[in-house]
Amino acid sequence: MPFSEFYQDLISDLKNDDSRLKIWGEQLEAQLAEVLVDQTHGDMQAWSEAFKQLPNIENINANINQDTLSFESALVSDGQSQALLSALQSLKPWRKGPFDFFGHHIETEWHSDWKWQRISPHISDLKNRKVLDVGCGSGYHMWRMLAQGASRVIGVDPSKLFFWQFEAVKKYLKAARNENVPAHFLPFKMEDVPPNLRVFDTVFSMGVLYHRRSPIEHLAELYNALRAGGEVVLETLVVEGELGQVLMPEDRYAMMRNVWFLPTVDTLSLWMRRVGFKDVKVVEQNYTSIEEQRTTDWMEYNSLKDFLDPNDHTKTAEGYPAPLRATLIART
Repeated sequence: MPFSEFYQDLISDLKNDDSRLKIWGEQLEAQLAEVLVDQTHGDMQAWSEAFKQLPNIENINANINQDTLSFESALVSDGQSQALLSALQSLKPWRKGPFDFFGHHIETEWHSDWKWQRISPHISDLKNRKVLDVGCGSGYHMWRMLAQGASRVIGVDPSKLFFWQFEAVKKYLKAARNENVPAHFLPFKMEDVPPNLRVFDTVFSMGVLYHRRSPIEHLAELYNALRAGGEVVLETLVVEGELGQVLMPEDRYAMMRNVWFLPTVDTLSLWMRRVGFKDVKVVEQNYTSIEEQRTTDWMEYNSLKDFLDPNDHTKTAEGYPAPLRATLIART
């Protein structure tokens, strides 16, 4: 179980920070204990066992500054390779990636690298910045942020499975570097992060806003996590239309139950300005393709092609406009 080491690294990291993060660090151990020690999730024990089965490997070369995050070593035995494959398969489904663990290529549901390629040219230099990634998934983008020189990356996401996938990557990156890695995954929601921290230089929120019952509250949470002059990178589902228009699905959207508000980009820009963001810019828009989000051997459930109208991919299965995503960048 990595919990004790996780506590030690994260809490000492935050307590030693000369900022409001120190106050958070003083209360975080109890907060994490309540969330992580909860074994009520039916697969939690299986995932923790899978993590423990990941073999220790020496002489690792890690590359997190490329589209497929990879680990290599000439010292992986056949037995270690088979144990590794079994453990990784026990952590399915893998939704965000891709990764390559010592020759075992994980083709994830999402080409998360494509999203990074679209947004990275528009963000400020991350070197020496404290970064918060809200809805971080398995942490793929966190590693890309760390590779660009961020001094610390903290991700929050309530998925326990994503936590174990993140820890699998971190295990081998730490071994490769032979030192602690300044990236931490907090397995809870943004609502559980203390309000008004105002310490992060950059906050990412990608694929979260439309899951929130109150998008304005979410935007305010992002704003209040940033220091003065900090930058937010917001990626979310939108619809085409004019200022003031918003789509609220009757029930499901692309087979998802927890989709609440899909604004136009002009409406979203207004929302952001109303909570205090400045210099709001729309930097890219794209329709999600069935090549970017798809079923794979590592994510065998239904994916985007199953959520669209089979006769008209410009519409969802419910008849709404197909998923259009936009990225907006602003500062405090």
